[in-house]
Amino acid sequence: MAQVNRAPTGSGPLDVERIKKDFPVLAQSAHGHRLVYLDSASSSQHPQAVLDAMDDYYATSHANVHRGVYALAEEADRRYESARITVGRFIGAPQPEVEVVFVKNATEAINMVAATWGRANLQPGDAVLLTEMEHHSNLVPWLMLADERGLELRWIGLDDGYRLESSDLDRLLDGVKLVACSSMSNVLGTIPPFARLAEAAHAVGALVVADGAQSVPHLATDVHAMGCDFLAFSAHKMLGPTGIGVLWARAELLESMPPYLGGGGMIRDVRRDGFSPNVLPWKFEAGTPPIAEAVGLAAAVRYLEALGMGQVRAHEVSLTAYAQRTLTDRFGDDLQIFGPEGTEDRGGVLSVAYRDVHPHDLSQVLDQQGVCVRAGHHCAKPLMRRLGVTATARASFYVYNDFSDVDALADGLEMAGTLFS
Repeated sequence: MAQVNRAPTGSGPLDVERIKKDFPVLAQSAHGHRLVYLDSASSSQHPQAVLDAMDDYYATSHANVHRGVYALAEEADRRYESARITVGRFIGAPQPEVEVVFVKNATEAINMVAATWGRANLQPGDAVLLTEMEHHSNLVPWLMLADERGLELRWIGLDDGYRLESSDLDRLLDGVKLVACSSMSNVLGTIPPFARLAEAAHAVGALVVADGAQSVPHLATDVHAMGCDFLAFSAHKMLGPTGIGVLWARAELLESMPPYLGGGGMIRDVRRDGFSPNVLPWKFEAGTPPIAEAVGLAAAVRYLEALGMGQVRAHEVSLTAYAQRTLTDRFGDDLQIFGPEGTEDRGGVLSVAYRDVHPHDLSQVLDQQGVCVRAGHHCAKPLMRRLGVTATARASFYVYNDFSDVDALADGLEMAGTLFS
């Protein structure tokens, strides 16, 4: 076995030692070891600032929004709508006050696009272009709509370097009405050339849906630069709470789309013979929305902005490079990392196969060392079949991880190798 590759003190662009102190959960131990949380691609942890913002809302300002004219309700309105503006500016939305729709999560956002824009605009025989690396959230809604409407689904494949295969793109785009693509793979970490793909899609008259669940928490995001028409992402992967996500879309598209859910808040008028919908964005926010969660998401955005998204990206590039180097040096051909080599076009996600040890066994051994990783198909079964595996063990990094966490991962994998030798 090669000599163990140990890190120098510190971890580059972010002061991770200080950042760790902002996350209460990281102060605890697991099975007698310090907690090493490497599952942020599934759900990230929360800084104290997010917890405090939500507690303060509940303690001082809770009332239902868009319903009361008393002072407490008006303060709840202000915090909720201020959160919308904060989130919209974070992604470069030209009109955040009308283009940012709060939903449960990225999954609901994509389902909303399929059920509203899709049903209104896609006809039998129309083509939708997807990729082999998509999460189920950006596959199943289109499979459902294809079954309902008789749509043709086309697929962009992956090359041997785990990047999108672009050689046949012109043929695949011919006649396509919609392109739906992840802006960062949750399994491979692959960051596709999204702006170029969007430009090519627009050239043939297609609209573009971006699944930004993995990219928005880790990369500086500008919807104009991306060229997308719809962007979906979730708060719980970017230091925010569960139960809230975002659909961004161009205002003219939202105006043309029918409502998704019916009920209170999304109407302007209701009669016995029909209704008229509310203005944007409330047209798509039926019922009592996730008010405290919106406040928490805004606090998470402010935390990330204080760190600087450029710094977040630089930190993860450094950490991912160290992890690739460490695991390759220590385990050689015994360990396979699925995803692009290098760090230029990949995020901080490492899905691995180690010898013939089942990923769930790897995960359990790592857990005994305090290391949290995800084992399974990662809601990407078509991709698993493309990779020729049923599951992988996945470590994913964020702002509170450092080189010592990578070393703990490597030590845990070595222990698993010994146990299952």
